[in-house]
Amino acid sequence: MPPKIDAAFAEKVLVRFIRDGLGKAGFAKAVLGLSGGLDSAVCAALAARAIGPGNVLGLIMPYGTAFPEEVRDAAGLARRLGIRSETIDIAPQIDAYFARRPEASRLRRGNKMARERMSILYDRSAAEGALVLGTSNKTELLIGYTTLHGDMACAINPVGDLYKTQVRAMAARLGIPAAIRRKAPTAGLWPGQTDEGEIGLPYEELDEILHARVEGRKTRKEIVAAGHRPAAVDLVLRRIKASEFKRHLPPVAKLSPRSVGHDFLYPYDWGR
Repeated sequence: MPPKIDAAFAEKVLVRFIRDGLGKAGFAKAVLGLSGGLDSAVCAALAARAIGPGNVLGLIMPYGTAFPEEVRDAAGLARRLGIRSETIDIAPQIDAYFARRPEASRLRRGNKMARERMSILYDRSAAEGALVLGTSNKTELLIGYTTLHGDMACAINPVGDLYKTQVRAMAARLGIPAAIRRKAPTAGLWPGQTDEGEIGLPYEELDEILHARVEGRKTRKEIVAAGHRPAAVDLVLRRIKASEFKRHLPPVAKLSPRSVGHDFLYPYDWGR
């Protein structure tokens, strides 16, 4: 079975996390990308509860007209939550860049789209005096199904410790529309693209394996003995290992007695 969650308790923790995280940094507003999918919907709903709908800005950033249903669902969610929203077509920037790079692969184009969206979010965060909320879930972070300086970038991430199947449970708790909860997850990078198609496993199976490995500390042999296909287990373990570098800040070469990231970690609790 996929990992369970006490959604009511998690809601209280995550609402407090957002409120405290913004407050400690001296902010009262948040901005996030609204994709029309599950993760951003849950983050938006939590943020609206934490700081009030009027303090949340959701940016809907499609590539042209490629994903009309996602744009419709994102806009509908914003209205339902009462948060502010704006739609920004990223096609002009992306097309201008790749006009001189026609050989670029679909993956390169997808990564550029993710980073373009985050660039816009950070620009608007400066204009709004708001912090960027991350929307990458634990499943994506563990297997590296994320883009550095793209969807991984954020000031705080409310759902980074929730597996995808747990995010679904949170969505039901928060009243996210069924149309969003039941759709096939997609990063919105190209027509027909789905997360599970790219990863090669359904999220239920993926989360079971990840949970056994991370929380259960099970070995490969034990996970296979529990009934999982060896090929699936190997795929997940390879992706965890290969994406480890994404889960750390860039290493800093140490030359002084107190180096940033090594010895000098300034907690908010120290005060002034």
